[in-house]
Amino acid sequence: MRSAQQILAEANVIAVVGASRDPFKPAHTVPLQMLKYGWRIIPVNPFVDEVFGVKTVATLADITEPIDLVDIFRPARDAVEVVRQAVAVKAPAVWLQSGIVSAEARKIAEEAGIDYVEDRCLAVERSIGNLTKLS
Repeated sequence: MRSAQQILAEANVIAVVGASRDPFKPAHTVPLQMLKYGWRIIPVNPFVDEVFGVKTVATLADITEPIDLVDIFRPARDAVEVVRQAVAVKAPAVWLQSGIVSAEARKIAEEAGIDYVEDRCLAVERSIGNLTKLS
């Protein structure tokens, strides 16, 4: 399994499940920061049309391009189903944001052979590794 730093360094397209249009929520500020640093962000939120100026999709299955990473901003009880969906769309990695932990989601990811990170923040890891996708 790849480390969190490797996953981020190798990812280009990040699907963000639970992306928020509320500029005061981490589910808005974190993916926006990743977008600004050069990652392609696809917000997944069935209740809004766009987040930070990017058109949303309702589900992971609605994404028509390969996904490198599924970033989850949903409660742990919802993470299990999101990880199942990530496996179904053949995402190579899932990432549960800070404060989100799920033994069942971890088991599903491990059994599918996909990388799994939980209880860590993409933006913090990006900063620690000084990672950027901008040239």
